[in-house]
Amino acid sequence: MALTALALAACAQEDAQTGDQPAIETITLEGERLFPESITSDADGIIYAGSNRGAIYRIEPGSATGSVWIAPDAQNGLLSVFGVLADDTRGWLWVCSNPAMGEDGSSAVKTFALADGSLVASHPFPADAGPVLCNDMAVAGNGDLYATDTIGGRIFKLAAGGEALDYWAADPEFGGIDGIAFAESGALYVNSVQRHTLMQVGVEDNGLFDTVTVLETSQPMEGPDGLRPLGGNRFLQTEGPGGKVTVVTIDGTAAQIDVIAQGIDYPSSATAVNGRAWYPVGKITYLFDPALREQDPGPFTIESTPIPEAE
Repeated sequence: MALTALALAACAQEDAQTGDQPAIETITLEGERLFPESITSDADGIIYAGSNRGAIYRIEPGSATGSVWIAPDAQNGLLSVFGVLADDTRGWLWVCSNPAMGEDGSSAVKTFALADGSLVASHPFPADAGPVLCNDMAVAGNGDLYATDTIGGRIFKLAAGGEALDYWAADPEFGGIDGIAFAESGALYVNSVQRHTLMQVGVEDNGLFDTVTVLETSQPMEGPDGLRPLGGNRFLQTEGPGGKVTVVTIDGTAAQIDVIAQGIDYPSSATAVNGRAWYPVGKITYLFDPALREQDPGPFTIESTPIPEAE
């Protein structure tokens, strides 16, 4: 699963120049038993995080506290929120909404206005698709949206300007597919939280699915998740079960994995803001471990760590 903060570099730089209060490095989310899964940020350094309870948080640069920005209601139909992705070009926040265990409803990709949080559209998965777990999303240069389905091992596509999500690709290597992101070149990459792999997904000139290439990683990965582009062929990636945040640098069919933070209680996504990686501490074991399920996980936070510059 892809459980996965905020931007303050502009503030950090200003603080260093003016001698004001130090930059924020930790954000506390208001509420209980949130279990945040995914995180994203927009061009202004505003961070957005989803939660298992369906609430979406918005954190302004410089704030050490995150409060609910969009609450689930009958109008927006938000269920448990997995992937969130800011789309500055269209001024939207893309959201993966899924029914929690035992909850009624169906999975959908929803869009909300970054300006005010109002619902723009809701795109359900095809009725004949069977069980779906919409985990994460990526937007291509032409505006097409690609969404991963972890349960079905599939990728669905919403054409730019379209209304309906359509089946796009499936492959045995997609079992447990999770994070998805485009490189600056337009190459498409995905990872599998269950198979512990990182893959390049071939796209034909006509936009159809081509082939899958499993990359050779410099070290084993434990539940890779939350793939986010850093520019060029570099990505942020988290390893929820492994408790790590890493920088991935891809060269052909090889991927260099560099750990930049570890010992984290299930980080499932990360976002880059002004040179720092922000990631939610998901504490997912409190949802699934019988020994912890009834215990109080305490407050939920979004932490950060510096991102090394590319060599």
